[in-house]
Amino acid sequence: MRVLLSSDDLAAGIDRLSTEVRAVVGRRPLTVVGVLTGSIVLVADLIRRLEGPVQVSMVWASSYRGTATRPGELELRLDLLPDLTGRDVLLVDDIFDTGRTLEALLAELGRRGAASVRSLVLLAKEGRAEVATRPDFIGFDIPDEFVVGYGLDFDGAWRHLPYLAVLEEAEIAATRAAQDGVPDATEVAACRDADGRG
Repeated sequence: MRVLLSSDDLAAGIDRLSTEVRAVVGRRPLTVVGVLTGSIVLVADLIRRLEGPVQVSMVWASSYRGTATRPGELELRLDLLPDLTGRDVLLVDDIFDTGRTLEALLAELGRRGAASVRSLVLLAKEGRAEVATRPDFIGFDIPDEFVVGYGLDFDGAWRHLPYLAVLEEAEIAATRAAQDGVPDATEVAACRDADGRG
């Protein structure tokens, strides 16, 4: 994997985002709504930097399945949301890709009586947006590459990395092969070396 953003880069980005949020919201009570599962690390780090009363809730949204690296049909689950009537809401997501997830969630939150709804993303992929909506707060603009770490995953793996890394095509292929029960080229080579058949 190639490291795209180090843990220090990410920490500095979260510091900046928290300052930007409070510059807009002030010390008014804020409801942070994180998007499961990719935003959990971001939400945890962000709320510890926000001053004033903060309420936290989560929603589930996904357009990726298994080892897919491009989004498919969007699914939303909003049953964990509290009453948002009159609240200032900050929707927090890991990545702004096509923008369809963010746009759909903003529309749903807006229908629930919030005083304001703003959005924050850690990452925005360059050249991928399919909607006019843009996040109010963006941590980092990144190239159109598949990234993992700091909450982002590939088929459930790599969320735990303290940095953000680009998952290379060979690593994606190896993961897909493992899911299908087919050994990748590295595993085959290791087996040949082990039994003396080079």
